[in-house]
Amino acid sequence: MLCWSVAGGIILGLCAIVIGFVARGRVKRNEATNGGVAIAGIVLGAVAVVAGLVFIPIYIGLFDKVGGNDYVDCLSRAGNDKEAAQRCADEFTQRVENQFSITVTPTP
Repeated sequence: MLCWSVAGGIILGLCAIVIGFVARGRVKRNEATNGGVAIAGIVLGAVAVVAGLVFIPIYIGLFDKVGGNDYVDCLSRAGNDKEAAQRCADEFTQRVENQFSITVTPTP
């Protein structure tokens, strides 16, 4: 279910693969009888890892499309100036709102 996120797809997918192989080992030693569930964990974990890896370039492209690189550059130029950093954040928020026709900041 969380394969669309890097943490859910890659990290949890790897955990599912490891736990699946551990469970498969227990089945082979006749300590458990859930061999089908172990294989399902391995397969679904692998699918989640692949899906998580597929989403990384999608997120990078989306970040670039809304001007994320400009935002990072703006923050680099702002340095420790909090007001300049806030202007960068406001500009980026405005770009996201204009790009997707949404309101990021809630209106009171």
